[in-house]
Amino acid sequence: MAKLTLSLACGGYDRTRALFDGRVQVEGCEIVPLAMSPEEAFHRAFRHEEFDITELSLSSQMVAVDQGKNAYIGIPVFPSRLFRHSSIYLRPDSGIAKPTDLAGRIVGLPDYQMTAALWVRGILQHEYGVAPSAIRWRAGGLEDAGRVPMVALDLPAGVELRALDAADTLAAALAEGRIDALISARSPSSMAREPRIKRLFPDYRAVEAAYFSKTGIFPIMHLVGIRRRLLDQHPWLAVAVLKAFQQAKELCYAAMENVGSLYTTLPWPVDELEKTRALMGRDFWRYGAAENATEISAITQYAFEQGLTRRKLEAADLFAAATLSLAKV
Repeated sequence: MAKLTLSLACGGYDRTRALFDGRVQVEGCEIVPLAMSPEEAFHRAFRHEEFDITELSLSSQMVAVDQGKNAYIGIPVFPSRLFRHSSIYLRPDSGIAKPTDLAGRIVGLPDYQMTAALWVRGILQHEYGVAPSAIRWRAGGLEDAGRVPMVALDLPAGVELRALDAADTLAAALAEGRIDALISARSPSSMAREPRIKRLFPDYRAVEAAYFSKTGIFPIMHLVGIRRRLLDQHPWLAVAVLKAFQQAKELCYAAMENVGSLYTTLPWPVDELEKTRALMGRDFWRYGAAENATEISAITQYAFEQGLTRRKLEAADLFAAATLSLAKV
């Protein structure tokens, strides 16, 4: 039987590299890999359904699933994870020194539903007692004016969300004081030019390590989706793709462990790997629904509380059924 020829849109990360260079194959498939930024993959997948297998925003996928509009079925592979305490930016003259000072302030973000902002709002509410309704939200492009929301939202009463002026950007608004703080997955360009812009948590690594020690949560940003009609025709594909991503990640770990010739352009990456594993365990970048039950429960709870979904989703709503229970040897 001929192999399926399938497109794969994903960031060219170290943990996916073996899928791009052919060291790892998806069983039964000929993969055409397309390396691109997450923003491009999301836009082309959610708007035009261009790819067979693709990296997806977790928050946007949850909204699509809740609305019954998801063209892709998820598998529990998470190409992007990131602690998000580092993603809150402000001006020192704003008078904001701690998370509770954000109450009543104007805070900008590129998209209200973006996964980074969803995690930050959940952390602010559950760790510091600052509810989303306590903040005045402004949405717009980080560097380019005129950004349009990816999905339509029906937010709870009491949540103030307005668009920036059409010609304004978040980076400029923060630098010039039209917003008090910013939540962004990327650092604003004004941070490099404007020394007065800083993070709410300057020593964010220590804060994020403490958060992990307390909660066990390593926030998930993105997942992998497979075109729904492909899975209807080839139900074996979900586990085949999951296994391939897992194999690629194991090859990445093996390369990171090599002290003979360094895998990354850093002087002490093996020491960094050992310190990370001491805190977070050997397989700290975990795939699998059961292995990430704490993170999945938290993010689906936040999405429901914040009005992105009408009910709390479960793993079975988000991931192909075959990937929820794999064979054990």
